[in-house]
Amino acid sequence: MAYWEWGEPDNPDVVVCVHGLSRQGRDFDRLAAALSPRLRVVCPDVAGRGRSQWLAPELYQVPQYAADMVTLLARLRARRLGWVGTSMGGLIGIALGGLRDSPLQALVLNDIGPAIAEQGLRRIAGGLARRMRFASLDEAADYLWSVSEGFGPHSRADWLELSRPMLVEQDDGSLLLHYDPAILQGFAQLAAPDAATQLAAGEQAMWALYDAVRAPTLVLRGERSDILSDGTLQAMRARGPCAQGLEIPGVGHAPTLMSPEQIEPVRRFLFEHMAAA
Repeated sequence: MAYWEWGEPDNPDVVVCVHGLSRQGRDFDRLAAALSPRLRVVCPDVAGRGRSQWLAPELYQVPQYAADMVTLLARLRARRLGWVGTSMGGLIGIALGGLRDSPLQALVLNDIGPAIAEQGLRRIAGGLARRMRFASLDEAADYLWSVSEGFGPHSRADWLELSRPMLVEQDDGSLLLHYDPAILQGFAQLAAPDAATQLAAGEQAMWALYDAVRAPTLVLRGERSDILSDGTLQAMRARGPCAQGLEIPGVGHAPTLMSPEQIEPVRRFLFEHMAAA
């Protein structure tokens, strides 16, 4: 598993930032730059994405990702450990935060919770279903924007910055998206006859993990999110770690944590809860 690292390599105060389903670790460049004066920031490419190796399709599941992260955390040898997880990265964070004797001391969940709206899942699956080849960065960026409008307003320069690490150049100069198409296999359950039962069981398991989280928790929600409902956010504020909640206006799923307005509450929360004793 590849990862990107910011800050002093011997800093024992570490925050791990983990991306969404089809994204990669460079999504956090702006946030990492803001955190790195005080924290060591590690941004992994989850298996099957970015520069990490691909897996057998049946392994693209949150339990496998969480096991991979446990191995990474052992390597980091952190004294204090924070977590920022966007979408899928937040589910991995809940899985780790709910472990007995979890090492997490601060948890930021970016537009994700134990209950995931089914229509949002179907939208994401539809956007990933095509294996496309692009002639240029601009062409690829336009396509990525067409399936990512929930990220909210971005300048063209900012969007190109987000898009460039999403692409892998081929021998003929064309560009492909970085991820293994097999990461979609997990969405096959949405078409199964017992889909509702499976989704309900998964939700129940995630709530049990969330209720076991002891780390101070901040939940960001895009105002127009089709993944994290306001009802789920309110439940997260009332149970388990009784998270702080912050709604990001004008954004759906998910805030990209690029603008100062989105970075600052995350920076402030992590600095507060990871301060040296």
